[in-house]
Amino acid sequence: MKAKCFHYWCLFCSAMLLLCLLSLLGFILYRGVPTLSLSLYFGDTEPLKGFLGQAPIWDGIWPACVGTLAVVASALMIALLPGLATGIWLATAKTSKTKALLELAVDILAGVPSILMGLFGFTLILLLRNTLLPSANTCLALSAFCLAMLIIPYLAVSTRTALQALPVSLSLTALSLGMTQWQALRFVLLPQAERGIRGGIMLAIGRAAEDTAVIMLTGAVANAGLPGGIFERFEALPFTIFYYSAQYQSEAELQMAFGAALTLLCLTATVFSIANWVTRFPGRNH
Repeated sequence: MKAKCFHYWCLFCSAMLLLCLLSLLGFILYRGVPTLSLSLYFGDTEPLKGFLGQAPIWDGIWPACVGTLAVVASALMIALLPGLATGIWLATAKTSKTKALLELAVDILAGVPSILMGLFGFTLILLLRNTLLPSANTCLALSAFCLAMLIIPYLAVSTRTALQALPVSLSLTALSLGMTQWQALRFVLLPQAERGIRGGIMLAIGRAAEDTAVIMLTGAVANAGLPGGIFERFEALPFTIFYYSAQYQSEAELQMAFGAALTLLCLTATVFSIANWVTRFPGRNH
């Protein structure tokens, strides 16, 4: 009887979670879909010139879309190798004090609020400005670095968990067939753990794409235009949503916030789909 009640309780909780998710998505679609138009993205600027960066865009969110893609891609490039390497080492290394300290550091870093990471980046710029680089300022590179620090634990933990979940017999069989530990890892363990690792990468992309606190303190500003370089300030969709929803002066600006929210949702879903397609590409060699 208790098991049956628990089963129904789990079904109820799952149904409520799904209902909340569908309600949220439905509300964003209801408010965001009517705003979708070329003017939402390019304002009064000619779309082709705005798309190519030949004319400034003052009342559209296209620069924020480009800035979001740029900062997420940069953060992922910085974090991917250290995150995966850390997870592999934690999963394969023997128990030691060094391993215990690194696991503790990863767990602490995973629990750090994003606002603290943003303050770290802002403090770093102040330190550089007062010591080595008087001209240092908040920029896309700083935002990408802080976001990378934020998502490295997600990559490390997901990689470690995926590898540790594999049967020990896989590694033993590979070693008994004459493979070295590196060969067993490269040709047996990592391909088998690929789904879990891919899930961690997806989670890291989503975490970087939705964060507002970090980029707000390290480089994102309103009306910055298309990113002029990694050492320039930029626009991003999370900051645009916050800016318009918190300081809107008219109904049109509030509608832009809903349009930006729907765009961010679609952009994240597109990035997830592309990443999933790339990892499943049939031409890969395992």
